[in-house]
Amino acid sequence: MPTLTFKPSGNTITIAEGDNILALMLAHGEKVAHKCDGKATCGECHIFLLEGRKGVSRLSPDENAKLDMMVGVGSKSRLACQCKVLGTEDVTVEVLSFV
Repeated sequence: MPTLTFKPSGNTITIAEGDNILALMLAHGEKVAHKCDGKATCGECHIFLLEGRKGVSRLSPDENAKLDMMVGVGSKSRLACQCKVLGTEDVTVEVLSFV
């Protein structure tokens, strides 16, 4: 089964198709800011997708619009609340915001 690794903590968990990365982070004790309940409006759950780009869902128009308005965004940027696991490969993310 594919895994999801969180940086900088190094925690690794098993993932399944359809899992939401923000929900996984919260369920496994990763400290991440989030204010909008997964609506892609706050940008607090900004992460860098370091490995496994083909193992997660594509950018939605709402996510892309929010990322376009944020500072510090790069080609590996995603919003954890909008990123769903496809279950096809291992994924590594860097948590950028902390509570």
